[in-house]
Amino acid sequence: MHIIETVADIERGLQALTACEPRFAGCVAKTGLPPVRRAEGGFRGLLLIVTEQQLSTASAKAIWGRMEEQLAPLTPEHLSTLDDDTLRAAGTSRSKVKTIRALCDAFLSGECDPRAFETMADDEVYDALVAIKGIGRWTADIYLLACLGRSDAWPIGDLALQVAAQHAFGLNDRPSEKAMLAMAEAWRPWRAVAARVLWSYYRVVKSTAR
Repeated sequence: MHIIETVADIERGLQALTACEPRFAGCVAKTGLPPVRRAEGGFRGLLLIVTEQQLSTASAKAIWGRMEEQLAPLTPEHLSTLDDDTLRAAGTSRSKVKTIRALCDAFLSGECDPRAFETMADDEVYDALVAIKGIGRWTADIYLLACLGRSDAWPIGDLALQVAAQHAFGLNDRPSEKAMLAMAEAWRPWRAVAARVLWSYYRVVKSTAR
């Protein structure tokens, strides 16, 4: 199990990636070395990722700000006592309110134990997370990558990654999840570094498209 904690880990992964896919070097030449991108884990980490689902960065940031202001403390003990209208007043959708409730239940019951995740294999963490109602593949993959720092996490359903891959590798169409999985097989165990590179490259793609 590789954990990405420092820039040196990024450099190590990038060296392995460019050995099997030289076009990564071209991406980094335009973006610079990607950041480590570690985030808070546990309940707050999962809650933030759920908040970010299917939203623009700006919208997610605004809703999270309202949640911190109106719903604090953002703990399962407190959020589980709030009614749906209170949760929705911060900007969360009906479906996300259901997910938040399921997440609270999972933490309060001990079904979800982030301390145990530290020593669990990627697949075990993934299975534990998607077992929570409303938690899908994208959320689990992002938690593995950003919160646990797992080097091989690969969020194949992430739209920005798909768009970046299309442009970086000269594809005619935005790759499907199946295609994303297949193209990255040779990049193991550094697919999370590939994701970081492509997220940085996505910003280049966006800026040149304006």
